[in-house]
Amino acid sequence: MKKNSLFHFLKKISVLCSIFGLSSCTADKIPCEVPVKNGLMTNKVRGMSVVAAESPIAGTPVKNLHDIGVNWVAALPYSYYVINNPRIDTISVCPLPDCPHGPDSKHAVMELIQRSKQQGLKVMLKPQLWSAEQWVGQMEFDSEAKWDQFEVNYTQLILEWAQIAENMDVDLFCIGTEIAKFVTHRPNYWRNLIVQIRQVYTGPLTYAANWDDYQAVSFWDELDYIGIDAYFPLMPGTTPPVCELINAWEPYEQEISAYSVQQNRPVLFTEFGYLSVSGCAYNTWELEAKMDDNEINEQAQANALHALVEVFGAKSWWAGGFQWKWYADAVSASCETDLAKDYTPEGKMGVDMLKKLYQ
Repeated sequence: MKKNSLFHFLKKISVLCSIFGLSSCTADKIPCEVPVKNGLMTNKVRGMSVVAAESPIAGTPVKNLHDIGVNWVAALPYSYYVINNPRIDTISVCPLPDCPHGPDSKHAVMELIQRSKQQGLKVMLKPQLWSAEQWVGQMEFDSEAKWDQFEVNYTQLILEWAQIAENMDVDLFCIGTEIAKFVTHRPNYWRNLIVQIRQVYTGPLTYAANWDDYQAVSFWDELDYIGIDAYFPLMPGTTPPVCELINAWEPYEQEISAYSVQQNRPVLFTEFGYLSVSGCAYNTWELEAKMDDNEINEQAQANALHALVEVFGAKSWWAGGFQWKWYADAVSASCETDLAKDYTPEGKMGVDMLKKLYQ
């Protein structure tokens, strides 16, 4: 029986099962398949977030990404803050215990930008705030004086990187990442900051909102893209098939599409990605909290990547996105305890899927 004939035959069986309430019909147990479509990402941002910790970079990450079909790189300068310090007077680039993100990481980020441009890749510069005490989205201060001081320091940090972005001909600048309470509590600060950034940097701007609070951002009208870190919880299950993941995306896709129209701005997934573990398409923050208990599952990661591109690739309002994440070299990856379960698709089924999706 030809493939198309088999499909229609199974479909008829499924309809009959539905009519007669025969839930145990064989057709219900046939796994669905979604072939990879070429060309969905042809005119999209096929981006990768790259962690570069020390310069000189020991590996060849940019060339490797170019070979996969990636056409954009997100360079990630990390800065750290301490919320319980009685003197909230600094945001510093400082070393973490056992991690190499020290002062030299600034040079590594600049080297990554330079290498990317040499390979013909475009670059988004995306400063990140990190604290050992909390998720940055929860950051807030208990006095106006502390807020004011933090704003002074954040402005200094961002304008420094905006100037670097301008000097190095960076193609897109992200003004912040997942700083939810900072954004909602201090909207006037952000509008003023955008004005100052545009006096330094002449390229397009975005902000990276977390998946559950992008509609709370009040200044999209001042930016060029609605940026979303797209860790939407889709469905539980060890290895959900692509077709079921596509269905799970539907309410989110409709919501994002309507918001894009409302704001008259294209949407860019400033981050998207999945751990290579069972259940990775659901509450990823819960999985991160119990990494030792997770089971390695490369197929689950590959399925989730496939479904995302299948859903959004053909949407005119979707600009593309940046996968989270890739490591420039072994030094840059040394903070991670288990790369086999990490978000990186390198050396996994995920990278093979990206090659197919990015053709």
